[in-house]
This record gives sequence, C-alpha cells and structure tokens, in this order.
Amino acid sequence: MTHQQRWDAVMMRNYGTPPLALDHGQGVRVWDVDGNEYLDFVGGIAVTSLGHAHPAVVAAVTEQVRKLAHTSNLYLHEPGLRLAERLVELLATPARVFFANSGAEANECALKMARRYGNAQGRTEIVSCHDSFHGRTLGALSVTGNAAKREPFAPLPGPVSFVAYGDVAALRAAVGPQTAAVIVEPTLGEGGVVPPPAGFLADVRRICDEAGALMIVDEVQSGIGRTGHWFASQAEGVRPDVITLAKGLGGGLPIGACLGLGAAGELLQPGDHGSTFGGNPVSCAAALAVLTTIADDHLLDNVKRVGEHLAGQLDGLGGPLIKGTRGTGLWRAVVLNDAHAPAVEAAARARGLLVNAVKPDVLRLAPPLILTEAEVDDAVPRLAAALDEVAEVGP
Repeated sequence: MTHQQRWDAVMMRNYGTPPLALDHGQGVRVWDVDGNEYLDFVGGIAVTSLGHAHPAVVAAVTEQVRKLAHTSNLYLHEPGLRLAERLVELLATPARVFFANSGAEANECALKMARRYGNAQGRTEIVSCHDSFHGRTLGALSVTGNAAKREPFAPLPGPVSFVAYGDVAALRAAVGPQTAAVIVEPTLGEGGVVPPPAGFLADVRRICDEAGALMIVDEVQSGIGRTGHWFASQAEGVRPDVITLAKGLGGGLPIGACLGLGAAGELLQPGDHGSTFGGNPVSCAAALAVLTTIADDHLLDNVKRVGEHLAGQLDGLGGPLIKGTRGTGLWRAVVLNDAHAPAVEAAARARGLLVNAVKPDVLRLAPPLILTEAEVDDAVPRLAAALDEVAEVGP
C-alpha cells in the first residue's frame, strides 16, 4: 500500500489526502519518502522559522528531553520561565504570559480574557473582520470571518459581529459600549496575505480606546520575525492589550502564547484557565533556541533583505495568470486572475518547489527565515515554469 492509501484507511477526512509523504528535511529543503527533493516555501504554514533540523533547535530539544519532558501546570520549570521573561523583554512593556499548544488555544485564552473584561462592565460583544482566521476550536471559530468554516458548526459562542478588513468607518460604527474586544490580524494570513491600509492598526487602537474595548492582535502567523520584526504590531508603533502567538515561535515544536499587556495581564485569576501540555519544557526550550538564533544570526535583517529580493523576483513574474503580488518580509502572495492556484501548486511541486494555494486564486509563500537570495533565485524560476505550464493547459 502507498502512504496515501494507508492514510485513507485510517485517518479522518478533514484534511483530504495529502499529496506528499515527507521523510526528512535540512534547512530550506525537504525530501519525500521516495527521495525527491523540494524547496520548502510553505514552511509548515509559517512554522519552521529556522528551517528543518536546525542545530540549535535539535540541541535544545535533545538536551531538555533528556532532563525533563513534562511537568503539567502544577509545577514551574526553567525553560518556561525563561521564555516568558524573554517574550516580555521583546515587548518592552510589562506583560504576563500564558502558554498553550497552538494558535487556536492562544486565541481561546484571549477570548476568555475578553469575556472576563466584558462581564465586569456589561459588555458581551466581540468585533472581528471578514476573511479573518483565528482557529478552528469553537471559540476561535466564532471570530473567524469565513462563513463557510463557521456555519457547519453553528451555534457558536457570541455575540460576534464582522466588518470589512481595513474599513475604519465600518469598524468605528460597530464598536461601542457593548464591545468587549476587537480581534484583528496585522495582515490577513489565511485570507490570502492581505495587508491592511496604512495606519489601520493605529486606527483600531484609537477606536478601542474611545469605546473602552480591549484590542487583541492575532500574531499567530505574523509574529516572531515573519515580517522582519518580532511583532508586526510593534513595527506599526501600536501597543495592543493582548497579543497571541504560535506557529514560528517553536520552530516546529507545538507552542502557543497569549500575552496580556499592562492591566490586561491581570484579567485571568487562579482557576480561570489552564493547559496540561501548554508550555511544556521541550517546546519552551525549542522556542528559546528560536528566539536566540533569530537575534544572534540577525535573521530579522535577513527577512527584510531576502524578503525584498523575493518580492522583486515575484514582481518580475509574467504571463496571463498573474494579477499581482503582495506581502511583507518572508510572507508573500502571488495573486492570480482566476482559480488556478491549486493547479499551479501541483505544477510547482512537480518541479521541486512547495507553495500553498491558500485561496483558489492566491498562492502563499512563507519560507523559513534563514532563506538566502540564492534559494530565492532557485525557487522563482520553478514557480515561473509552473505558471507557464498551467497557462498553456488552460481552464
């Protein structure tokens, strides 16, 4: 039996059947079980921030798992304490940290903070954005601005209202005395790597301040270097009340974090929330290695430099399928003029390049932060050839 046949025999069908069975990776490259090599411009969906099998992560995880792999939340441990201290240092403002296992769990924590805050003031509503994505647990799904994902699981927690992403007037009209919190992404990730209009996050901050609502910024995909900054919101000069992280924080190990800044960090009290596995010593050790390596190897600068090189190469793509490109740092999208993205993804894969059809007409690229210009120059011609092939085949 093939790996796909074995998958189909035992796995739930929520993912469909993956086209590849990966065996190992090194840096920006991965190999499948048949020995085929690929340039990985998906990065585990913006997760493998240091690439595959990075020596710093391997060493940190190996050393920690030999010492202590799990404590539960009944006891503290040094890697978790050091990681929380480091994150607060990066924020450069007083904050408190809750560790989870994923971005959805980090957002669940943020929503419970909003509920605590709102209940004390008679506020019940959350405001989110259309085309946003905050996770697939029921709470996180309730604020995800994609009706096709929400509706099969209704009724969901609420009330929640949605406004167009980047529409300041609509947001101002939606936020008022009934609003406990506004949750927003610095750039729509699953929505297609869509940056907002300039100054949008600052406008959200002002609207929340005027209404007395919490500002929650979901940096699960944008945080920890993806845009060339530790936090995308920080780069915009905005101080949210709550920031959620996951994905690239662990470099491939499962970890999420919810950061409560200032008074928001005091909202949850003993017994209000918890996680048995959240912030386990091994994942925290990996995250510490990620943060240290990003700093020591000047990877934020690398993301900006190589990201601009990637943007320039993508802008040079031609052909009838291309509508445009967008993004920041090593978080880019190629926008197509029709629903060709799945076909281009498959054609690129056949040429040894992994990209993600995040929407029917959008290809997402989120390679590791260690990406080099030479690897960009290797990858983009493969993508160009894939685009040409799909254009020749036609609809």
